[in-house]
Amino acid sequence: MSKDMKKGSAPELVTGVRNMASLTACRDYTDAVYFSLNRLSLRSRAKEITSENLAEFVESIHRYGLKGYMAVNSVIYPGDLPELSNVMEAAASAKVDAVIVWDPAAIMKAAANDLKIHISTQANVSNQETVDFYESMGADRVVLARELSLEQIRNIREDTELELEAFVHGAMCQAVSGRCYLSAYLSGKSGNCGECSQPCRWEWSLHSDSGERVVIDGKYLISAKDLCMIEHIPLLVEAGIDSFKLEGRLRNPGYTSTISKCYRKAIDSHLAGTYAAETATMMKKEMSMEYNRGFSTGFYFGYPGPEGLACDHDMNASPVKRQAVGIVTNFFPKNNAASVKLLEQGLTVGDNIIIEGNTTYIEQEVSCLIVDGESVNYAEKGNETGLAVVDRVRKNDRVFRIEKAFL
Repeated sequence: MSKDMKKGSAPELVTGVRNMASLTACRDYTDAVYFSLNRLSLRSRAKEITSENLAEFVESIHRYGLKGYMAVNSVIYPGDLPELSNVMEAAASAKVDAVIVWDPAAIMKAAANDLKIHISTQANVSNQETVDFYESMGADRVVLARELSLEQIRNIREDTELELEAFVHGAMCQAVSGRCYLSAYLSGKSGNCGECSQPCRWEWSLHSDSGERVVIDGKYLISAKDLCMIEHIPLLVEAGIDSFKLEGRLRNPGYTSTISKCYRKAIDSHLAGTYAAETATMMKKEMSMEYNRGFSTGFYFGYPGPEGLACDHDMNASPVKRQAVGIVTNFFPKNNAASVKLLEQGLTVGDNIIIEGNTTYIEQEVSCLIVDGESVNYAEKGNETGLAVVDRVRKNDRVFRIEKAFL
């Protein structure tokens, strides 16, 4: 495809998923998903996908008519090389559509297993000559650095035929392409090995040289807002970006569904000539109901200033909060009912809840509660309660109450 043809053509939409539930949540909206195993990735805290169930997971992706890209993008230490070989062999055997890598060892092992290669944003690819370098190493696509402006992306597009992918929504890291050592320094958990404890999202205070505390507005001094480009889809398409990437491999399926649905609508409406700024603003408001840290346009229109920081919020600026309630202990299909142990708090008839697990995602209202064989309006914390459910649930699924804060 020529560079001129790429401009204005339909971009691929790629959504981050962590398990079958989130895959199912976005399957009707996205063109591809990216995911990782429980090791050798920057989201290794997502434990649900393993070498043992990888082939089954990829088969599900392909059955839905999607492509599946597997991230192998952590730092690779000498002791990781045997495991790296195993992971790449598993990816090839499972027929993943590409691996997302940046370490030369990972690139070489991917090539040795005849895997398509997407260069991770961890490589901080910021110019066309670096794109050419990775193309010479066999790359099929480059995920550009998040620190690029839209104009810089246009310049790169003019000088390369290689597929270009860019993040358009999701969490932003304080460090360049995620190369942060703050978590490793403070908690011994390296972000570059998939174990980030996210200290940039913690509450911090500022002190003067004399030891006095400096009074400032806001508490979360180094927490960046989430990237959101829903209001600028026409510009992204015009720039010739081949693939729009939605970050969120650790987010819940409700988030995955809403974000992918909104971006699908925005892309499709632009291509149909019906895109409107007012509609995009409404979709942005809809996305703000899901987990977020506030929204910004990142580096797309220049270096972000104070407006790019989420100083006034902790981990979630959404007015909709998930409160942990308990855990499913049994399911009774004949009665469409579950047994739930209320570990954190009680439940009331009429509550809005989410039941979530590796393969489960249900949003519903509590219509019936049973305690000790009796129908009740309220079940207290510590009770084992019967709960009417609208679909199949599974043992160890988590139950959350959904509460909307007053704005």
